[in-house]
Amino acid sequence: MQLLIDRIRAEGKVLPGDIIKVDGFLNHRVDTALLSALADEFTKYFPMDKITMVLTAEASGIALATICAQRYGVPLLFAKKAKSDNIEGGLYQSDVFSYTYKKKVTYIISQEWLHADDHVLIIDDFMAKGNAMQGLVDLVNAAGATLEGIGIAVEKGFQGGGDRFRALGVPYKALAVIDKVEGTDLTFRED
Repeated sequence: MQLLIDRIRAEGKVLPGDIIKVDGFLNHRVDTALLSALADEFTKYFPMDKITMVLTAEASGIALATICAQRYGVPLLFAKKAKSDNIEGGLYQSDVFSYTYKKKVTYIISQEWLHADDHVLIIDDFMAKGNAMQGLVDLVNAAGATLEGIGIAVEKGFQGGGDRFRALGVPYKALAVIDKVEGTDLTFRED
């Protein structure tokens, strides 16, 4: 999606460790008009009549996933990284290694909110190695729900996470795929 690629080129920064910093418009300070355009783009790839739930992980994917859920007219559910006192009853949980935080985190969802009859679209801001995404897929599978697709704003294609899900045949769309980082230069994949 050229609009997103242009914003990454204009405002994104490359930090040591191939960290792509886009927190000025995507996942810290949020440009809601941009997120609205991203949500519109996802509706071209994932059937609006099938989705019953949008799922993401706490915390940076929540803004984009919220706007997507609104577009689809369905609830947003986000996997928490810690059990809080307001979660009752059974839980689905999945342990993942966080590339960003360099540690293991446990995603938690209350069984009250995800069911076997749900058709889930997972939306997230970034895909790197795919560990976090696998954790979300594991939660969908634990509930017996149907995974309808995975939508990613920015994929670091050189880290292989997106390729893992493409190889599995999961409906998958990344709106901007970075194939290579050389110093501060980014090379994007052509659609």
